[in-house]
Parts: sequence; C-alpha cells; structure tokens
Amino acid sequence: MTERVTPEAAAAAAQAGPVPTGAAIPPGAGPALQPTIFELSRPGRGGGKVAHPPKDALDRIPAGMRRTAPPALPELDEPTVARHYVNLSHLNYSIETGFYPLGSCTMKYNPKVDEWAARLNGFAALHPFAPDENAQGTLQLLWELERALAEISGMEAVTLQPAAGAQGELTGILMVRAYHRARGDTDRTEVLVPDTAHGTNPATASMAGFTTVSIPSAPDGGVDLEAFRAALGPRTAAIMITNPSTYGLFERRIADLIEMVHVAGALAYMDGANLNAIMGRFRPGDAGFDVMHFNVHKTFSTPHGGGGPGAGPVGVRGALAPYLPVPRVLREPDGTFRLERAGERPRSVGRVRSFVGNVGVLVRAYAYILAHGGRGLAEVSEDAVLAANYLRKRVGESFEIPFDRVCMHEFVASAAGLKRETGIRTLDVAKRLIDHGFHPPTIYFPLTIEEGMLIEPTETESVETLDAFADALAAIAREARETPDLVRSAPRTAPVRRLDEAAAARQPNLRWRPAAGAETPCPD
Repeated sequence: MTERVTPEAAAAAAQAGPVPTGAAIPPGAGPALQPTIFELSRPGRGGGKVAHPPKDALDRIPAGMRRTAPPALPELDEPTVARHYVNLSHLNYSIETGFYPLGSCTMKYNPKVDEWAARLNGFAALHPFAPDENAQGTLQLLWELERALAEISGMEAVTLQPAAGAQGELTGILMVRAYHRARGDTDRTEVLVPDTAHGTNPATASMAGFTTVSIPSAPDGGVDLEAFRAALGPRTAAIMITNPSTYGLFERRIADLIEMVHVAGALAYMDGANLNAIMGRFRPGDAGFDVMHFNVHKTFSTPHGGGGPGAGPVGVRGALAPYLPVPRVLREPDGTFRLERAGERPRSVGRVRSFVGNVGVLVRAYAYILAHGGRGLAEVSEDAVLAANYLRKRVGESFEIPFDRVCMHEFVASAAGLKRETGIRTLDVAKRLIDHGFHPPTIYFPLTIEEGMLIEPTETESVETLDAFADALAAIAREARETPDLVRSAPRTAPVRRLDEAAAARQPNLRWRPAAGAETPCPD
C-alpha cells in the first residue's frame, strides 16, 4: 500500500519542487522511512529487567494461563527507544511546523498561555467528584464562561456539557424535540437541512428520530428560497443551517428564512462551527435563532484535529432554557457556586456527558476570551475574513472560484477547469502541495462543487505565508500544463509515495507483522 522513497529519489524530487520562502519544510522530506521498532530490536538489548520479582511470581499464575513462549516484544536499549519515537514525531505535520489551509476545520495556531492555564493544578488535578465547596474556582470559571458565550451569541442560556460539536448538535435537536413534544406537537417529524450545511447536521437529525429534508442552493450559493418555502410546513420541526455555510458565504436571506420558520411554528438551529468569522459582527440570537452550538476548540483555542479533545456548548433562547442538560452551574445569593441538584429542572433532556463537560478545553476557551475581550474577538473575525478574501483573490489567479463574491473565513476553489484542460485532478494538486511544503486543503468538500478545494487561512497566518501558499498553487497549475506527470506522481519528497486510500480505509493494517520473503513490510 506504500512505496518507500529512497534518499536519492527524494533528493531528485526536491529539485523538481523546491520549498518556497514562507513555507514549512515538508516533515520527513528527503530521508527514507526509518526501520520499525521491531526491525531495530536486538536479542538481549532490552535487559528484561523486572525490579525484585517475587520468587514465586510464576507459581501464582494458573498453569493454563501461562505462555508457552515469551511474547514477541522488541528488545531495545532506552536511547534507541527515545530516539525512535522522537524521529517518528518529526514526521508529523503540526501547526508549529506549518500552515493548515483546511477549510471547515479552523486549524489555527493557538496561544500557549491557554495551555498554561488549562494545566494549572487547581483545574487539572480537581477530582470530578469534589464537593461544590472545594471546587469554587472551577465552578466560577464555568459560570462566567456560560455568560461570556451567551453575550457573544446573543443567546439567553448556555450549557457547557457536550463534549464535541456533533454532540452539541444532538443536544440542541433533542431540546427541539422535547419542546415540540411538551406542546403536544408530535406531527413535526422533519428537519430541513440546506445542502451547504455540515455533514453532521443530517446525521444529527436522523439520530434524534427526525426525517431529513435536503434544501438545494441557489446560484449565488445561498439557500434556494422557493425550494425552502415548498419544503416548509406543519411537519417541520426545525431548520439546521450552517452560517456562514461550507461555501464560506454568509446567508444573505437569513432574516427571511428565520421569519418563515417561526411563522410555520418550527425552530431555527444554527451550526456555530464557523463562529470565528462573525464574532462581534453578528449575534445569532439577535437574528432570531432559537438554538446553536459552539465549537470552542475551533473558535476559542485548543489544538484541533486528530480525534483530540473538544467541547460543544449549546446556547438557547428563553423557550428552550428549561430543556438544557443537567447539571448547570448556579450562583447563590451569597456569591458561591453550586451544581444543580437532581430533579431541580424536571423538563431537562437529562445528562449528555459525564460531570460538567470537558473542563480542560473550557478553561482554554475562557482564557482565550478573557485575553482578547470583546474588541479583540471582533478583530479575530475581521482578520479571518480579510485573510480569506485576500487568499481567494490570489488563488483565483490560477484556479476557478465558483462564487465570485465576498467570502467569510473560508472559500471554495475548483480544479475542474484544470482537469478538463490537463487531466490533473484536485487530488493530484493536493498531493503536489506536499512537495511544495504545504499541508493540502480540504478537498472534494463541499460535495456539490466539482473538483472542489475548501481553503481557510484563519486569522493567525502572515501575508508572507498566504503569498507562499498562493504561489505554490500557481506553480502547480503551471506544472500541470507543462509537466503533468510530475503532478500526477506526487508526492515525491514525502516519506511515502501516494497511498491507496480506498484500500487503507477498507482493509487497514493496524498492527505490525514480520515481513516474509518479497512481501511488503505490512502483509495481510
């Protein structure tokens, strides 16, 4: 499934695609992949040390449960082990080594002071079962964070409990369901989802027992009002809309959409994953949204991606407040803080996560919000929008831009024209970007754009980095016309060549097996 790159081949390929000024050096570019830890093993080198084992240790294990042969573990000395894993870490691409242009993901550089705050012993070492009187600092932080998020969003109440944006979506839709059921409005079984929404939106509606109705886009990238009006009716429970959308566009008709939803007796849900484009400029609650979730790990700090920690707080307007998950943090008249007690809010949808949420992520968000303040958060959005529009213009010199209008924090480009002209696809462009020193953007998403690339520069990258990225894409477009085989065979400087991604997904090799004869290092 992989083809190892020799040092000679890597050196030759590097000459074909030099790293531009402002780009990151490709992680692991040049040298071949190092041996596995099993291949580094030497008999007797590990020492096999067990400190002071009891003489009768084996006698304590039933005979039928003892091994007949020692486990096939690698034997290495400590320096070799340490160097092996440090060398492996150098193959990783990270925000500290380069620019992530991933659209819809907000992989931005986060302040290290937020990491420091989350590691403070009073937060990090607090036992989750600590009584309220011993957790006053953490409870106060959570109470204040709820209010900060309410102020930013224009919502009236917030829960911090959901552990991710997708779980925040589910929490919001469960509250929508509880609201309608409490009113006896049980015929509302449909949720309208524009085709520019995040893919988790229809999945969330289905998990909550609703039928999803997809709404197509209009030519300008917004929601098709006529299709929306035709789908809206007495069976509609809610609309789930991502605003700005995955096209990177702000919905110009949002006021009309929300008014139509409310007239029909339904509720309006906003996916807040793209909040970093609108802070200080647009408050969803003021616009009439009834419920929204926040991806605080996208907007307010925390390293994002790789299945790491997240948090998906949910904000609601007044009618949905009784249904928020329990427990919430309450402030007593004497200024102390406590968690809600069992049965205190009987209409709640219940608990959606253990304890009060992912507190480490919430501490980071709190630190980020305090450090920036209201004006600073507005500047974050302004800088994100400025960077995206600057890069949109630069990339538009080499690739098609489907929607020629001001974007928000991200934009869509397309290699469809390049494919018709040269046969080079978006996947080829993405792989060649690795040779030019950049992480590829999100590709083939949104699904409605042919040969699409969703690009998000975030607010943290310099103009030099943005120019270097645009220059790399321009160089790849020239290469596609002049030396298409060079692009089609990319990456050429990475530790491995192009993977069979379909086979990797369907038949993954999840453990090492010793090679046999001419087999690859990881035979089936």
